[in-house]
Amino acid sequence: MGGDQGVSVAVPAALRLLKKKNHLEIVLVGQQALINQALNGVSHERLHIQDASQVVDMDEPPADALRKKKDSSMRVAINLVKEGRAHACVSAGNTGALMATSRFVLKTLPGIDRPAIMAIVPTKIGRSYMLDLGANSECTSEQLFQFAVMGAVVVRGIEGIEGEPKVGLLNIGEEDIKGNDTIRNAAILIGESNLNYVGFIEGDAIPDQKADVVVCDGFSGNVALKTMEGTAKLVAHFLKREFRGTPYGWLAGFFALPVLRSLRKRLDPRRYNGASLVGLNGIVVKSHGGADELAMAQAIKVAMLEVEKKVPDQIREEMSAQGH
Repeated sequence: MGGDQGVSVAVPAALRLLKKKNHLEIVLVGQQALINQALNGVSHERLHIQDASQVVDMDEPPADALRKKKDSSMRVAINLVKEGRAHACVSAGNTGALMATSRFVLKTLPGIDRPAIMAIVPTKIGRSYMLDLGANSECTSEQLFQFAVMGAVVVRGIEGIEGEPKVGLLNIGEEDIKGNDTIRNAAILIGESNLNYVGFIEGDAIPDQKADVVVCDGFSGNVALKTMEGTAKLVAHFLKREFRGTPYGWLAGFFALPVLRSLRKRLDPRRYNGASLVGLNGIVVKSHGGADELAMAQAIKVAMLEVEKKVPDQIREEMSAQGH
């Protein structure tokens, strides 16, 4: 029910994936009448509906959603994971409410203080993973270390990287003396662990993929991510303006069309949709609120992959190996 378009996106995305993934079952959680309306008579043996009477508004305070919306689609979906009736929850709803509800219902894994939001960012040679991207605006050094462990586990399991993934700390410079005490102490903790720590990374080096995992607090991570997204839109705007500005530009744009289409596909944010709430005793994936059908389907794929790789179990094992 969440996101900018609710059932009009979630339902077709579910149907799209059910056609492609024979081992997938989906439970649509929300107001049954609206879901049936969106289905428009379509049924599927692996598609189920779980009625939920309430909806968490996109601007609703997390505390209110947690206290007053116990029969919301978000709460009921997370309960299904808690009860073992679903392997994962995917939501395009209110991020703060999703994090608060997930943490309350599922709890965090042993050794994890706070869950973190982790997402994929495109790079020149592939993709990196960043966390935290907005769940925790302020973090301790120990929490940044926990993010590093979780990020390394996810990348190792999902990307199948040979050896240990490279872990870097987002900072205002690469030198050891740069940054605040929290960042510098986190560097010591990560450096003393068995993680493949490559040092501090500045924001402009993220696209170079100097690290497979970029660790940061939620405030810095969210600003960095939104800046990258805005830069991609700015480049696209300039390209359109230049190609459409003159007859020569139109002609050049025509011959460059295959390259431009390839570039658009490579930078299409829908291909990277689906941010994981890592550190929970269960799998929860946050879809962008403005996601369309393709983007929502991608978020579901992220959840499926984490289920297949048993990400929470891997994080639990790694935290135990780290002595936490």
